[in-house]
Amino acid sequence: MRRGGRRLLGPLTLRLAEAGLSVVMGPNGAGKTTLLRLLHGLERPQAGALHWPGGAHDALGRQAFVFQAPILLRRSVLANIAYPLRLAGASRAAARAAAAERAAEAGLGDHLDRPAQALSGGEKQKLALARALIRAPEVLLLDEPCASLDNAATRDIEAMLRRIRAAGTRIVMSTHDLGQARRLADDVIFLHAGRLIEAAPGAAFFAAPRTPEAAAHLRGDLLP
Repeated sequence: MRRGGRRLLGPLTLRLAEAGLSVVMGPNGAGKTTLLRLLHGLERPQAGALHWPGGAHDALGRQAFVFQAPILLRRSVLANIAYPLRLAGASRAAARAAAAERAAEAGLGDHLDRPAQALSGGEKQKLALARALIRAPEVLLLDEPCASLDNAATRDIEAMLRRIRAAGTRIVMSTHDLGQARRLADDVIFLHAGRLIEAAPGAAFFAAPRTPEAAAHLRGDLLP
């Protein structure tokens, strides 16, 4: 993909495993967000094709996307979480009951009636995750879910992601945090300058990266 004469992503060939948590890594401008947006249909490839089991249209209905800066409605916590179910035709009572369960799982059970905009940064991210999960997606895409959060909020979000993964949801997330990537990654997708440089199991990637670019990134070097 190119925009304004600049390559954002590609060419690349990538096959995602059916389960686990994939971490998309790379320096700023590597193409991490573009890859996630392509996977979710928010961008269209200018060449090549993207294939999901069952077809792209059905796949989108089985996915959820959480942006780095959560997009929240000017409504209560409960109403925000219930909104996708209401859009899908669920009754108000059923949607609110399911939303209350998700809120409790996210640690927001005591904030159901609070305006979403009044939450802290970490609470807003928990709300965004709870809302994304309300329709039980098979694939969850996350763009830097812990950017700008403090350690306590990051720990809470990571604990949620582990529970989500254990429940069988496929997760693909970008992060700039090497420590977080080490803690969470079942496999790593490493991008640089829009190219796929390396894709490997998480333990192998961090123990012995195969490419000089990945090794330099793990050392904290600035890549050209």
